Amino acid sequence: MRRLRVKMSSSTRDASLDRTTNQATSKTTAAVLTVSDSCSRGEKVDLSGPAVAEALGRRNFQVVLRSVVADERIAIQEKLTELCRSARLVVTTGGTGVAPRDVTPEATVAVCDRLVEGMAEQMRLQGMRKTRFAALSRAVCGVRGTSLILNLPGNPAGAVESLEAVLDLLPHALELIVGNTEHESH
Repeated sequence: MRRLRVKMSSSTRDASLDRTTNQATSKTTAAVLTVSDSCSRGEKVDLSGPAVAEALGRRNFQVVLRSVVADERIAIQEKLTELCRSARLVVTTGGTGVAPRDVTPEATVAVCDRLVEGMAEQMRLQGMRKTRFAALSRAVCGVRGTSLILNLPGNPAGAVESLEAVLDLLPHALELIVGNTEHESH
C-alpha cells in the first residue's frame, strides 16, 4: 500500500486512480478529506483517506483530490467549500465522534444547502451491525450546490464500511442533485 503524507490544508491530485483520459471523463469526480490533528502535523500516516479513495476508485469514481486538515471547524469548512468546486462527491474521514475536537459534522452542516439524513442513518445502521460504537457517530451527509458531502469515521475499516453502506445510492443521488429527476419504471 502506498502511503501519502500531506501537510495541513494541502491538496494533492491523486493520479494513482487516473487510468486514461477517456476513462476519466466517464467517471464521477470525487475528493477525499481526512480530518485529523495528528495526520495534519505529520505525526501519523493517513490510512483512512487512501482506503476511502481506493474504495471509490473500485466503484468507478475518479478521485481528483485528497487532502488532510486539522480538526478545526473553520479550516474544515474552507476545505469542504474548495473541494466542492472540483468534485461532485466529497467524502470526509474523521472527526465524527463525540470527543471535544470532533467538529466535522458541524463544519459540514455549515457549508451544506440541505442535509440528507437517510444516508447518515444508513451508514450508522450498517456500522452497528459490526460494532455498537457506531451509534456514537455524529456523521452527516449533505448537498452543497451540485456536490454531495459524506462524513465517514476516521478508522480505515469503519470508513470503508460506512461508504460501502451507501455506495449504491450515490449515482442516483448525484443525478437528482443536478436536477435529473426522471426515474426508470421497475
